[in-house]
Amino acid sequence: MTSTRNRDVHQTAALAALGVPGVSALQPGLADRLAAVASRAQAASLPGEAGIRAEHTPEGDWHVEVRCVVHEDHRVLHVAQQVREHVRTAVTALLAQHGTTAPVTVLVTVTRTV
Repeated sequence: MTSTRNRDVHQTAALAALGVPGVSALQPGLADRLAAVASRAQAASLPGEAGIRAEHTPEGDWHVEVRCVVHEDHRVLHVAQQVREHVRTAVTALLAQHGTTAPVTVLVTVTRTV
C-alpha cells in the first residue's frame, strides 16, 4: 500500500467521522501532537486527521482507530456506533475504488464531550 493510499485512508476516515452528527472534532493523541511539532508539516494534512490512526496489517486487513470529541447534548454510545459504521463503510468503499477488498476494523474512542 503506497503512502498516498495510506493518506487517503486517513483522510477518508477523518471526513467520515467528522460527518457524523454529534462529533465536534477529532482528538489527536500525544504521539500525533509531538510529530506535528517536530515536523511542522501539518499544513499538508486535513484538519482533524491527527485523530485517526490507520494500520494496514501484513495479513491485508485495515485497523482504523478514531479519537473523537462529542457534543454533550448527544448520546456518546450512539455517536460512537455511528462513527464506527460510517468510517468502516467509507474506508471499505475507498479500497473498492482502488480494486482492493480487505476487512476493515474500526475502534472509536470518545476522549471528551463539549
